[in-house]
Amino acid sequence: MGATLSPRLQTLVRIVRAAGSVVMRHYEAGCDTRIKTDRSPVTDADEEAEKLILAELAAAFPQLPVVAEEEAAAGRIMTVGSRFFLVDPVDGTKEFVKRGGEFTVNIGEIVDGEPVSGVVLAPAIGRLFVGAVGEGAFELSAGTMRAIAARAPATDGLVAVSSRSHPDAKTDELLKTLPIKGHTNAGSSLKFCLVAAGEADIYPRAGQTMEWDTAAGHAVLRAAGGKVTNWDGTPFVYGKPDFRNGPFIARGR
Repeated sequence: MGATLSPRLQTLVRIVRAAGSVVMRHYEAGCDTRIKTDRSPVTDADEEAEKLILAELAAAFPQLPVVAEEEAAAGRIMTVGSRFFLVDPVDGTKEFVKRGGEFTVNIGEIVDGEPVSGVVLAPAIGRLFVGAVGEGAFELSAGTMRAIAARAPATDGLVAVSSRSHPDAKTDELLKTLPIKGHTNAGSSLKFCLVAAGEADIYPRAGQTMEWDTAAGHAVLRAAGGKVTNWDGTPFVYGKPDFRNGPFIARGR
């Protein structure tokens, strides 16, 4: 791994794995769910993992601001410049609570509005994706590292992936207009990674997301040769005033 991943990516992988261990401790023991003011769920796993990530990022990259989901929910949002991190300690909390397994730990790095590097760990199912623009995208598993790449669509149609816990009518309407030959559902930012790994071709999402939900997976997909755009095809950018995303479409090649 060290011969291929840059020291920066190795550091992010180490931090995400440590946070994943915290999350899995709570997952295996079980923990209570609380409802935040935005009506989304939160658990002790989210909060403890985020504290670890914030401390580790501050130690490794003290000059870079970090915007993290639970800090933002508490009204503590750093002022960001052209370069910053976005953190979601448990994306797919609903999957976590339901013990569905498809939840992820996420760190994404943004430069000038674009995701440049990211790590996505799904600790319950043992999948870890990492990517950086210019360095490539990889899946790490049991001490091995496999390069991944988004694929060009097959001539007989597309494989779509969409949200398991957050279906929406606008997404369904779009999919009906496309030559879809297969359709799967997945939780959390894993959907970006399935497109990045060439296991799906398109992931549209019209429902609400925040920048910390998408940054890490978007970075992995971008590093793998795919892209994310707004619904109308315009650039999908980060560092918006409220860090709230509009509808988007993630695609392979």
